[in-house]
Order: sequence, then C-alpha cells, then structure tokens
Amino acid sequence: MKIVFLDAATLGEDVDLTPLEKSGTLISYQLTSKEEILSRIKDADVLIVNKVRIGKEEMDGAPKLKLICVAATGTNNIDSEYAAKVGIPVKNVVNYSTESVAQVTVGSLLALINNIIYFDNVVKSGEYSNSMHFTHTGRSFFELKGKNFGIIGMGNIGKRVASIVEAFGCNVYYFSTGGVAHCRDYPSVSMSELLAKSDVISIHSPLNEKTRNLITLTELKEMKTSAILVNMGRGGIVNENDLAQALNYGLISGAVIDVYEDEPIPPGHPYLKIKEPQKIVLTPHIGWASREARKVLVEKLAANIRESV
Repeated sequence: MKIVFLDAATLGEDVDLTPLEKSGTLISYQLTSKEEILSRIKDADVLIVNKVRIGKEEMDGAPKLKLICVAATGTNNIDSEYAAKVGIPVKNVVNYSTESVAQVTVGSLLALINNIIYFDNVVKSGEYSNSMHFTHTGRSFFELKGKNFGIIGMGNIGKRVASIVEAFGCNVYYFSTGGVAHCRDYPSVSMSELLAKSDVISIHSPLNEKTRNLITLTELKEMKTSAILVNMGRGGIVNENDLAQALNYGLISGAVIDVYEDEPIPPGHPYLKIKEPQKIVLTPHIGWASREARKVLVEKLAANIRESV
C-alpha cells in the first residue's frame, strides 16, 4: 500500500513518521505546490495532507485512492462532499492538542495581561538597572480573579481552558456556535450576553458556515472597552480588519491571536499596523504544536490508516 504525505514539513522537522511506515510504503514530501499534486498522488492508496487542498480534480486523478487523512482537526481543505460521493473516506484527527492549545491560550493571555513583553524589555534594555526603585510601575496589570470569562465553542479545548481559568477565580460561561448547549459544567448564554458582560472572550470553535465572520465590528462594539479577545480557533471567525480598527479606536483593550485567515500572514496585514502594538499578542499558529501533541497526531494518523484500509 502506497501512503503519500504531501506536506510533512508542516508537522516540524523533529517529528518521527515511523508509525506511518508500519501500514505501507510511505512517500513523504516536505511541501507540495498545486501544480505538483496530481503527479505525486496518481498511484496513492492513502493520501495524508495538512493544509494542501484536495478537491474533485485531485480525487479523480488518483484512481487507487482509498482514504484521505487530514493531519489536523479541521477538514475545510477537503471537498468532503465530493469525497463522499465517490466513496473516499476522509479522516481527521481529534483530541491530540487539547493540552497544547489550552496552555498557549492561557500563557499568551497572561503575557498580554501582565505586560510580560514590556517588563522583560525594561530589564533587558538596562532601564531597570538605572532606576532608583526596586519595582518598575510604568504599567499596571489586573488579576483574573473575579473576572467574567466567556468561551465561544465549549469542546474539549474550550472545557480545558475553562478549568484552568476557573482555577484563577474566573466566572466561566459559554456560547454554543452549534446552537445546542451540550456542556453541563458551565452555563450557556446568548451571544449578546457573552459579548456584553465578558472581560475576556476566548474562541475555540471550528470554522464553518455558522462561525465565519462571527466577530465583526458589530460584535466588537458590543464588548466592554476593557475586554480582551482571544482567537485560538480559526482566522476566518474574526474579521481581521474590524479587529484592527477596534483596537486602534479603543473599542476593546487587547487581543491574543494565534490563527489567521491567510497563513502565513502577508507583510502588510492590519494586525502588524496596530497603532499601539502592545495591545495585541501574535503567535504564528503554534497552539497545536507542542512536541507531545505532534507525536500523538502522528500516532492517530497511523491508527486512522490501520482502521480504515
């Protein structure tokens, strides 16, 4: 059985793909352009992709294809409807990065709230050494205890984040993007209520027809001016131009972003032009990518192949 992985580099250079080799002959490419796809998959029995888009043309060009594995949770880069029509299963990987994303979510939020980047520079620049005071009070920060923490998307990651911030003393509740309040551990509220009363809003939902552009200038205007928006879901959930405007005009006080509509972001992206860059913490879609999470991801990919072919 021939297994073709089109963009293995997206998992990092230090990832061991050996588990995949136990199910067949693995042909691994670091990256694959659109023009290279058809020639590389024409004899594939199993196709593995992370971000490469696979549609009708690609599936029709791989007559032996029995399975498409997505090395991620989201499958929006696959034409799943056509795959079902031609009888090709599409398997994603779930629950591999819960701890990783939750850790980056809270860590990045704390970096923003506590002004860690600013204070780190105060010491490293020599400003603190030249000071007459033992504490630099050029900026202040607030405690999470007693704050209202709204979560959009209370899946495995949302619930893990909830448990962590609850330990800080936050009041946690959530909005269900699917319309069903499936989590009984925390109260479900309407979107309007979540926007109006939250001190922090953290997004952990998938990108679909219900969540695309879920947060625009309209929603940002409903938030507290002191509120912080965190997006660890998908870039298209938040209108990026609108969020940049909201930060520039003080509609909200800060943002933490790990995902973008186009990845990597272009040099002229509005997030890179925020008037006060300290208002936003930006990371390059790294929430899912702890060493442990990537190891589990490969193991679950291998399991999907064993169970499906």
